[in-house]
Amino acid sequence: MKLSKKAEYALRALVAMGREQEGANFSIHDLAHGEGIPLKFLEQILLALKNSGLLRSKRGVGGGYQLVTRPERITLGAVIAIFDGPFDPLPDTGHAALGEVFAGLRGEVTRWFDRHTIADVIEAERARESTSFEI
Repeated sequence: MKLSKKAEYALRALVAMGREQEGANFSIHDLAHGEGIPLKFLEQILLALKNSGLLRSKRGVGGGYQLVTRPERITLGAVIAIFDGPFDPLPDTGHAALGEVFAGLRGEVTRWFDRHTIADVIEAERARESTSFEI
């Protein structure tokens, strides 16, 4: 399984937003530049996240995008499903036993994605930063 670029960029944008103080506004230009995401691509991604209810937007000076949902409530699975649909490693094989085995995999992967959140990624970043050092 490989995530689409849209799903990857959406996760990266949400992690960047989740790192900041609750209620912070994010300009699309700052997010695109800070995360290395093409601006036009990010516009589509943020619109989809807004339409899904994870973000809201505000026009004008001081406007931008804002998280509606706290990072600990945004699962990786929910974000991936917005862009890639449900995980289905082997749709309709025509082979019952093989289909059952892959249905088990689908269930395991789906549960894993639904257990992990944007907050978990942020915490992993922080842990990684605190353990790194320079020589």
